[in-house]
Amino acid sequence: MANLDFKIEAKASGSSARAATFRTSHNEVQTPVFMPVGTHATVRGVPFSTLEDLEFPVLLANTYHLMLRPGPEVFDRIGGLHKFADWGRSFLTDSGGFQIFSLPNSVSITEDGARFRSYVKGEIVELTPERSMEMQRCLGSDIAMVLDHCIPSDSDRELAQAAMDRTHRWALRSLEARHKPQGVFAIAQGACFPDLRKESASYLSQFPFDGFAIGGLGLGESKDKRSETIANSTDYLPEDKPRYLMGVGTPIDILEGVHRGVDMFDCILPTALAQQGVAFTSRGKIDFKRGVHRFSEMALDPKCSCVACSRYSRAYLHHLVKAKEGLGWNLLSTHNLTFYRNLMREMRKQILQGTFEDFYQVQREELQWIDLDNPITKPTVRRRKQKVTTLGEYRVKEVWTGHHSVEHVPSGETMHATNQPDEEAQLLYIDQSKLELLLQQEGKPLVIWDVGLGPAHNAMATIRCYEETAEKSPCRNVQLVSFESDMDSLRLAMKNPGIFHHLRHSGPSSLIKTGSWSSKDGGLRWEIHEGDFLNEFKNAPVPDIIFYDPFSYKTNDRLWNLECFQQIMDYCSSHETELFTYTNSTAIRATLLAAGFYVAMGSATGLKTETTIAMTPKASKSEKFDLLGDKWLQRWERSHRKVPECVETKDHLNFENQIRNHAQFQ
Repeated sequence: MANLDFKIEAKASGSSARAATFRTSHNEVQTPVFMPVGTHATVRGVPFSTLEDLEFPVLLANTYHLMLRPGPEVFDRIGGLHKFADWGRSFLTDSGGFQIFSLPNSVSITEDGARFRSYVKGEIVELTPERSMEMQRCLGSDIAMVLDHCIPSDSDRELAQAAMDRTHRWALRSLEARHKPQGVFAIAQGACFPDLRKESASYLSQFPFDGFAIGGLGLGESKDKRSETIANSTDYLPEDKPRYLMGVGTPIDILEGVHRGVDMFDCILPTALAQQGVAFTSRGKIDFKRGVHRFSEMALDPKCSCVACSRYSRAYLHHLVKAKEGLGWNLLSTHNLTFYRNLMREMRKQILQGTFEDFYQVQREELQWIDLDNPITKPTVRRRKQKVTTLGEYRVKEVWTGHHSVEHVPSGETMHATNQPDEEAQLLYIDQSKLELLLQQEGKPLVIWDVGLGPAHNAMATIRCYEETAEKSPCRNVQLVSFESDMDSLRLAMKNPGIFHHLRHSGPSSLIKTGSWSSKDGGLRWEIHEGDFLNEFKNAPVPDIIFYDPFSYKTNDRLWNLECFQQIMDYCSSHETELFTYTNSTAIRATLLAAGFYVAMGSATGLKTETTIAMTPKASKSEKFDLLGDKWLQRWERSHRKVPECVETKDHLNFENQIRNHAQFQ
């Protein structure tokens, strides 16, 4: 099916960089190539005549946005995107996977595809692999991307594995639904796990895609981790097909990508930073909001011949930026795109000449310069007292959604890496357990285990629910028992109350100082059991509810293995105990079933389409939750991870029979 006629013209020595050409139905494309982002069929602030003058061979447009507005019927009637936008060269269309990722609180992802609410008309829209390909047919793009399940690059392994597997299944459905003569590119995923990146690239390479993209980067990982992950992908992608790094695009990022064998790039940065007054130059990155440029008669970049550099002074550009004039955005966008074009041309020239290795060593330094003509020598504002951001094995980290969380440095695992933690605590634990309703019922004190205290989001959500319920009416007593092996994560969060607002309460401080806290009315008692959970839990009363939130199997496998769940079951078997947890892992669900729990599908949260609820046999009789049924059992039978790693090979058959013969499926 390869219809791009991809040909490698030269390879760099001492590098994986390569210069190549391919041909679409509209024009020839020389690589390495940068594709300006025209999300809504326009590159913001830059007319197509300028893009034509700069000789960009490919523009990127977005299926998701153009599907919502103006809609497929417009493109069908007019005759496609090229005619609609009057662009005579190539278009590559993104499938909408990143936009699904960008709406974590408004989207539901299932095996079929994604459901989300349109930001244009407010109606519910479904985007499946087939519908994405059909929309790209309407657009008539030269290269169509498959629909993928995009996740943050620092996600835990469980989520990364699930998203990668779903991306593979969607890729094959997209390939089946392709429309000739479009080229179709697959997207390799796997977060920052080297083995998953190898698995994804190797698996997709078996199928007749016309090119391969590296997705899911530029979403939270460090630059070193990004470069390592790119190499882990390109090493296993076909040599004879184009390789495309999606959405990553500072000049230094592009240089590093080319060095590691990437051919195609796109990014909004050239125009997005121009709107903020920032320009890339041979003298380093320049911020025109700085007052130092107010009287400068220098050209923007002495090595550039674009209209901004050849005609206007830095003083004038500074004035336009400060006055928020559209001309300033246009001039800086034109310059930045010229800078990117020149960089791509120079890299190609150096590869063809056999001098790329030396060029790379020089440029990796120069592309990180910042305004050599006006270096910043001192802070522009007085710094406040340094905040405490690390303690023991933990550090405060801002994640991609904008909230702060706590990272376990040795493992690299971040608590609540994708979801706003207070919202997740409410949705996943408080709402699902119907805690408010239970508090309003008469009965013996309600015992809640909080396994994996961390920064206490789940515990404080429980306390808030109790306090709000008690204000309205008499409330059932509660014994909240938290378990944690290392209290430094809570201590660190306590040192940053401006970030962790949920801790502005007397409870956490008392818990750290004395090991317990009681509400003013005496109806809720909170205690901490510090140490190994498996040694500590038998010192606590049998729970009615368990909020099970330890680190993932990758970091804390002992709390996810069969022996652990069997011990919990033995302790709670005579009681109506419900366990709620964030995972939707097939292996973990199977382990819970083998331990004797009944298992149900829990609510979706963030990027996870479902979570997990487990119940003792007595609790299952209430029929409050939808138990996993034959459909899940069939999926488990097809899974290549039917038996978790904690089960010895000699016990595999017995484990599998425990699942098949579980009363839940009879």
